[in-house]
Amino acid sequence: MYQTELNRMATEVGGFLAEGKRMYLSSSFQTHSIPLLHLMQRFAPEVPVYFLDTGFHFPETLKFKDEVANALGLKLISIRSKVPKLQQRDDQGNFYFSSDPDRCCFLNKTLPMEEVLLNHDLWISGVRRDQNLNRKNLNRLSSGNHGTLRYHPMLDWTAKMIYAYRKDHDLPEHPLEKKGYLSVGCEPCTSRYVDGREGRWQGMKKTECGLHTDLLKK
Repeated sequence: MYQTELNRMATEVGGFLAEGKRMYLSSSFQTHSIPLLHLMQRFAPEVPVYFLDTGFHFPETLKFKDEVANALGLKLISIRSKVPKLQQRDDQGNFYFSSDPDRCCFLNKTLPMEEVLLNHDLWISGVRRDQNLNRKNLNRLSSGNHGTLRYHPMLDWTAKMIYAYRKDHDLPEHPLEKKGYLSVGCEPCTSRYVDGREGRWQGMKKTECGLHTDLLKK
């Protein structure tokens, strides 16, 4: 059910390599992230994988990240914000994730990734149309900051295709998924999926990860 998408991705990635593009992949190491990591190891194992260590992740995510990286032989690079946590508080002394989550994402995700972008031509991420309304009208390839390109090879994959690929290749699931966490981000902003409510940013106006907010403007 996903073979057409595999062929398309193999052709596209092969073309980028032939053009000499400096590529990198970012991953949050959620369950649905694993097929893309597995595919990139098949098509371009030399491409580095960046993980944004915000300092607010679940311990389970950090352990799972290391286990997956070792199992797949990823060239994993963890990066953190240069802004100290003491400078990530509002006037009331609260961390921004509680009062201004977009600011928190900017400091811990967007800023660190800016430095990576300056040294690459193409950023690969696993965003999909079926994840939220924001991503429904995205393009497979779009312009990014600093003259880079954003490449979304999983854009037309569905949750069923992700599941099928994972099962066919015996790929693991995030340990928190069985506990009802279907979308796992930073611990303060993540809740279990209960009564049809999304598991991220419950009670907030925020609907998109700070790492991808630039895509909403295009």
